[in-house]
Amino acid sequence: MKTISRSTVLILLAIALFLPVAQAQTASVTAKDLSAEEMRVFLAEAPIVKERRSSKGVTDTRVATLSDGRRVHDAQIQIVDEARALFEAGRKSEVNFKDTYKFNIAGYELARLIGLDNVPMSVERKVKGKSAAMTWWLDDLLMVDGKPVDEEVRVKKKITAPEPIRFSRQIQIMRIFDELIQNVDRNQGNAMWDKNWTLWMVDHTRAFRLGQDLKKPEDLVWCERGLLDGLRRLTADALTNAVGKNLTKQEVDAVMARRDLIVKHYEALIARRGEDVVLFTLGPTTVATR
Repeated sequence: MKTISRSTVLILLAIALFLPVAQAQTASVTAKDLSAEEMRVFLAEAPIVKERRSSKGVTDTRVATLSDGRRVHDAQIQIVDEARALFEAGRKSEVNFKDTYKFNIAGYELARLIGLDNVPMSVERKVKGKSAAMTWWLDDLLMVDGKPVDEEVRVKKKITAPEPIRFSRQIQIMRIFDELIQNVDRNQGNAMWDKNWTLWMVDHTRAFRLGQDLKKPEDLVWCERGLLDGLRRLTADALTNAVGKNLTKQEVDAVMARRDLIVKHYEALIARRGEDVVLFTLGPTTVATR
């Protein structure tokens, strides 16, 4: 029988002892594990170690695995940056059409300014020489049959939310945000549910239109108290500073004009129906993470 030398044994022992340590140095993280600044730095600087095409979306959206040597997490990459004076798709047409990664970044920054925490962080970085939005891949998504539950899956599978009132209130918050950013592409695949039945609003590359009106004010029947306060506090200067070059002055002015209409709309509802009927506080969910 062939014997193993002492030096070989020592090398194998060292490897066995080192591997758990090396593995522990790189661990998957969630948003709860990082501060906002840590997440921003991770998205902007962590090397891309793997990349794949996203299964959803009409633009060239990719999913990247990022790792800084200690932490690992996925992110969405969007490089689309298209502008047309006239866009025609079948029977639909749109003037001043834009589809740009910049609006994902602006959407996150605006949501943060008005007190919403259900739009994932998105930052700008260069990917293969092109400017892109790098957006945090959502954690702990609700899954059914191996697929994440967005509104399309929820409706198709006839899944009922365990807290119907909270569910309806979150839909209302989404409608308000979509009016504010004049989102023309809030399809069911852009509204995701996590395991706590928190609604996440994603993919805003076709938002921030220049219209200074509300598309469906009749759908705005309630408002979260903190959100209304955030809308009232919002200023053009604060928005401009937050979004930088990701919105033009015209786009900022349009947001502010729509903000004025939303606030006026709710103030009229409150005067007519009473604050306790119109306003609500969302509060934490009672659904435990599974």
